Formats: sequence, structure tokens, C-alpha cells
Amino acid sequence: MTAVTELSFETLTVTLEGHIAIVKLNRADKANAMNLAMWHELRKAFQWVDATPEARVAILEAEGKLFTAGIDLQMMMGLGGQIRNDCDGRTRESLRRVILDLQDTLTSLERCRKPVLAAIHGACVGGGIDLITCADMRYCSADAYFTIKEIDIGMTADVGTLQRLPRLIGEGITRELAYTARKVDAAEARDIRLVNRVFDSKEALHAGVREIAATIASKSPLSVRGCKEMITYARDHSVADGLNYVATWNAAMLMSNDLQEAMMAGMAKREASFKD
Repeated sequence: MTAVTELSFETLTVTLEGHIAIVKLNRADKANAMNLAMWHELRKAFQWVDATPEARVAILEAEGKLFTAGIDLQMMMGLGGQIRNDCDGRTRESLRRVILDLQDTLTSLERCRKPVLAAIHGACVGGGIDLITCADMRYCSADAYFTIKEIDIGMTADVGTLQRLPRLIGEGITRELAYTARKVDAAEARDIRLVNRVFDSKEALHAGVREIAATIASKSPLSVRGCKEMITYARDHSVADGLNYVATWNAAMLMSNDLQEAMMAGMAKREASFKD
């Protein structure tokens, strides 16, 4: 029987079973609204996934009827007191530091060396879009919908959506969604390549994403981590830069035990077994 590891958080549940870490938003009674504790705990959770050899892949999902209603409005209203200073310049500097820190909490998904698969059901609103665009892949259930909601509360999305989403779905459709805040249903999300696949139900979604995660977990962990590093690097660099980097990477990492084990397993027609 596979051992299960559980970590204690205020706004998340984090478990590890069979090399798969499940990071679950756990404020269902508050529509999984992203309060300050959740932002900071997301960073801690993915730092833990990154640092834990047994965790080879992570799934991000949520308790309750929806994925997330986005940033907690009480948190937004409390920002004034947090940044207040009798010098206007210092107040603005403090706000900038808060925004940069919130950006960093979500970038922790990208920094995590292990692939992160987002499994989205119900609504994914506002800050939820910022969150899922940091994941390696996104999957959703048929009842899911997505909306960049910030324009409706009179602000510009500032923690990643406008920077990452154009690279996923293109600039034109990103502009339309950011300017209008209209809802994108599951079928359209698949059509515009926001999600890889749509599952019939929340239960089918979670089962299907776990199956994909298990396949990833069965591969060479060192090679999977290299794939994530290269694809993320290539997104922000030229082809020539990416080719140069992967040559350097493989000059350092290629001659590993994983390479020998994968080749021997293939020759013997058996399942490969890799070190974490």
C-alpha cells in the first residue's frame, strides 16, 4: 500500500502519494477566494514540492463547487492600511513591493522543477487565471468557465495573466478577454488552447489528470525536470539561445543513471525504475 504524506496549511491541503503531490485550494466556504494566507501558502507548497525528491509531479485542484473566485476582496480592501505612510512616495513603493511579492508567490509554480498540472472545475475568475497560467498544463471539467475579471473592478490585472496568457492563447484573444471580462466556457477554452483537454465531470477530471500525472511520474525525473527547464527557458529566449542552453544542460546531465536504466529497461522490455 502506498504511503500518504500530508502537510498542514490554513488554506490548502497538500498530500503526496505515489510520487504525485496534490495541492488543493481549501477555502470552499469562501469560494476558494485567494486571501493573503493562500498566496503565501501556495509559494510554500510549491517550494516544498520542488525540494522533495519523492514528489515528481504536482496537481493543483480545488475543494468545493468551483476552482476559485479570485483574489479575496477583503484582502484588497485591507491593503490601504498595510501600505500607509505619511510620505506618498513611500506608500506607492510599498504597494509596488506588495504586488511584486504576490507575483512571486505564483511564479513559484514556474520555478518548481516538477511539472504542475492544473485541474479546474466550475469558475476560475480573476486571480485564478493568473494562477493557472503559471502551471505547465491546464485541464478542466465541462462545467468550467474562465474570466479575466479585473477590468470589472476598475483595475489592470497585475500578477501574471497579461504577461503569460498571450503566449498561451495569442495576443488578440487575450486582449478581447482582458478588455471585456466575458466568460470563456470549457469548449472555447479548449478551442483557444487555454486547456489541453475537457473532461465530462469533476470526478472524471481528477481521475484523468491523475492518470496523466502518474505517466509523468513513471518517467526519468531528471529528464522531466530538464524538459520543464528547457521549455520554460525557450518561451522567453531565441531558438539559438535555447539550443545553446540545452547543449550545455545535456553536457552536464545526459550521462546519468536514468539514461542507462531507461535503455536497459527498453532492451529487456520491462518497466524502468528511477531514483527520485
